[in-house]
Amino acid sequence: MARQRCHPHALLLLLLLAAALAGAPPDGLYSPGDPLVLLQVDTLESSVLNSSSAWLVEFYASWCGHCVHFAPTWRALAADIQEWSPAVNLGVLDCADIANQKMCGKFGITGFPTLKFFKAFSKNPEDGMKIFHPGDSIEKLRQSIITNLEMHKETWPPACPPLEPASVEEIREFFQTNNVTYLALIFETNDSFLGREVTLDMLQYENIAVRRVLSSEEELVKKYGVTAFPSSFLLIKNGTFSRIPVQMEARSFYTHFLRRLPGVTRGPYAPIRTPDMRIKTTPTPRRPADRSKVYMADLESALHYALRVEVARFSVLTGERVRALKDFVAVLAKYFPGRPFVRNFLRSVDRGLRNMRESWIPYSALELVLTNRKEGQAPAVLSNSVTWVGCQGSEPHFRGYPCSLWTLFHLLTVQATRHRRLGTGPLEVLGAMRGYVQSFFGCRECAQHFEGMAAESMDKVRSVDEAALWLWSRHNRVNARLAGTETEDPQFPKLQWPPPELCPPCHSVVNRRHVWDKAAVLRFLKAHFSPANIFLDYTEPERALVVRRSREAKEGAGEWAMGDGKERGEEDDDEEEERGENGIGEEGEKGVNGKEEGEKGVNGEEKGENGEEKEEGEER
Repeated sequence: MARQRCHPHALLLLLLLAAALAGAPPDGLYSPGDPLVLLQVDTLESSVLNSSSAWLVEFYASWCGHCVHFAPTWRALAADIQEWSPAVNLGVLDCADIANQKMCGKFGITGFPTLKFFKAFSKNPEDGMKIFHPGDSIEKLRQSIITNLEMHKETWPPACPPLEPASVEEIREFFQTNNVTYLALIFETNDSFLGREVTLDMLQYENIAVRRVLSSEEELVKKYGVTAFPSSFLLIKNGTFSRIPVQMEARSFYTHFLRRLPGVTRGPYAPIRTPDMRIKTTPTPRRPADRSKVYMADLESALHYALRVEVARFSVLTGERVRALKDFVAVLAKYFPGRPFVRNFLRSVDRGLRNMRESWIPYSALELVLTNRKEGQAPAVLSNSVTWVGCQGSEPHFRGYPCSLWTLFHLLTVQATRHRRLGTGPLEVLGAMRGYVQSFFGCRECAQHFEGMAAESMDKVRSVDEAALWLWSRHNRVNARLAGTETEDPQFPKLQWPPPELCPPCHSVVNRRHVWDKAAVLRFLKAHFSPANIFLDYTEPERALVVRRSREAKEGAGEWAMGDGKERGEEDDDEEEERGENGIGEEGEKGVNGKEEGEKGVNGEEKGENGEEKEEGEER
């Protein structure tokens, strides 16, 4: 059998990707050793705005699965075009870093990854133009950069050579007006990017220039005897010219030949690097976690990030986003089995949103609801810090927020099975989740995958039990799709869940094939995601949160959210109402604090928390 030859372009791409992967930092998506600029809140505007270079910046979130998948491509692109600097520079900004979040909002970033191109001498964050990247093609990204560079008119980057096709007149007088020894002419068709790529590849080299000539330029085509496109010729100042001898009419072969011509040297240009301005932090210590338990710290962190970070990326909420946020918060206020002050906070936000009748809501108004500074009201507090316990990954960019959001979603579907009389239908919780993910979840490719699953079969759900199982099965589908990819934490493989050691009855074998016992899975879900199995490890005590909130309110800091709740007497009425309707009064608090009922729930007994069997009996 004849051996297949490896295409040079494919080989180059593989080498670039391998180098990029080898240089991947152990603690983040990018490192100072990468050939791009690590931007921060205090360097983004000073680097990108009023710059004599054009900039292409990736705004990403380190927890975003698609960003993790895209990082090797972006790193390889940076290595591929690093010699295009200072005409154009590549940068990155991590919007998951709390210090950068407001700056990302200022630059209009609402999803990840977002690529924005800034022309040279851009004045404002709004000047950035979004580049839509088709898949992970380095070639397409390179061509997008060139297309955007050519959109410069009055503000052409000083270091960027001409990219437009050369004319007969320019070539005729070239050596009289340019002090170089060599001129490389690349003949090509109008839709080819080859000539422009080689031109940019050579911009850091002196004593040589590169120009593209279109196949339609008949006089030059005839003069140099061009019969195939692309092809290249080298003109020398002494009046001689010759065909450039390369094995293949390709970018890498052209640049390799031209850079080795006698007298051609690298000029004073060098890739622009800003100092590594990343905030230095002490590595987060490992928090021992039992995977048979659910941790309140993960759930409260998910609430904070979902409501105060994800939603805050939109300066104004309109139409579907207003409806999605109201539905999501209403479900949280109804079903979240949190600590009393957190439940007060969610009810407060729910009331505030219901009082907003407009079809559009500026985030400044919503922020008042989420971070109320007023005193004299019932404690309604949600921590504004993020603490991962059961969702802590082996590295900062693994697990975290997506893990906690899945946990929150599972908890809500199970809570709906426990409090059926409060529900408005089997799709109440799933619909609220779907709207939130579609409108606000930052990883846009992840949101599209979730929407695809929802559109495929969510409308077939006929009961709250089926809703809990639907979410479980779709989560396992996602785990199967992502297993073995760059997004998988090597210390926490994406397995089908629950594993046999957590729920032996969930697994059976029929005709030598694994089969899920869905009745057992449902019993397990109801026990695992019950209030009795939620543990308070690593949460800040509520009393400490309230004291801090009160002190900061007096100081005007207002960093701790306090809802616009009722006075104490009215709040007592709400507590009585909740005990009657939600069934999470005194007994529910025992479960949340991780007492004896929690251990029973972990063991997967059919009779879950108090009251579950009775409600299901009534339903039957």
